[in-house]
Amino acid sequence: MIKKNICVYCSSSNLLDDIYYLEARLLGQLMAKQGYGLVYGGGNVGLMGVIAKAVHESDGYVYGVIPQALKDREGVAYEIADELVVTDSLRERKALMFDKSQAFITLPGGIGTLEELLETLTLKQLGYHNAPMVIVNTDGFYNSLLALLSELLEKRFVKASFPELFTVVENVREAMVYINSTFEPISTDGSA
Repeated sequence: MIKKNICVYCSSSNLLDDIYYLEARLLGQLMAKQGYGLVYGGGNVGLMGVIAKAVHESDGYVYGVIPQALKDREGVAYEIADELVVTDSLRERKALMFDKSQAFITLPGGIGTLEELLETLTLKQLGYHNAPMVIVNTDGFYNSLLALLSELLEKRFVKASFPELFTVVENVREAMVYINSTFEPISTDGSA
């Protein structure tokens, strides 16, 4: 039984270096084996497809949310998700993903991933949630973003407490250690 869902923001590109796919695969395996469900953008491509397949291969639960415009593109949707919700817009997609999740992990990604991460950070800063947020800085991918966030802090564009909103780790194993430290242990016999 799934007790917690983790929303994973990540790339839909099939053109990345192998290290990113290996980390996405490992994250999917770890999540499923540790009893967490995957909430994500419903894709069958890029890191999205890799993580969804890894969760399923490890007998985990996959909840995808994809806009109709993307679903209409052949091969883009992960049609065998345990639940695949089709929305009218990206905004509706993000809201459903947010509402279904108790934690957030951001893997490397493009503009859409950055937008999802920053919106979720903004919502946390404004008090709309207090869920754990983890940025996985695979191979230094987010170094430039982290430098920008530090500059925002240094120049007082964000509050001094801003760094407390999220945790940065170097790999997905560290991400899962952090996530597990924020929740009660999940037992396989049904007890908490």
